[in-house]
Amino acid sequence: MKIIETSAGALTNFELLDLLRSRGAGKDASRAIATVSQSEFKVFDYLEGTVACNQTREIIDNFVAECQKFDLTKAEILNIVNIRPRNEPELFPLVEECEQRMEDKTEELVETITRILPPHPSQADEANEEAAEGEEETEPEQAEGEEEQ
Repeated sequence: MKIIETSAGALTNFELLDLLRSRGAGKDASRAIATVSQSEFKVFDYLEGTVACNQTREIIDNFVAECQKFDLTKAEILNIVNIRPRNEPELFPLVEECEQRMEDKTEELVETITRILPPHPSQADEANEEAAEGEEETEPEQAEGEEEQ
């Protein structure tokens, strides 16, 4: 890896994942011929299991723009993007003096996070399973109602 500009700033997990993908990291069979070191593959594999795998540059840019009204620091926004808290208890450790600074805006911030940032892959799978279970439960009831008529 060639450093172009030192201390340019911290990267989100998505940006690091995007960098590794551009260098040839991936899950396919050509992985053995890529110009990525073994440790970089381990980082890639880890990041593929985090919320970063579902994010895009547009999503992050949109989220950063929305966060302007909450007066968050760059480090706080970075942590929120990387971790994607789902509720207030998960948000409090990421925002310094959250209760005093945010006052009644914490619910709005959590809503903004859940609306803009995509869920963790395991959360998306759980939501899909719950939706499928809900559909399965309604189908037999409809079938019974049709038989009676």
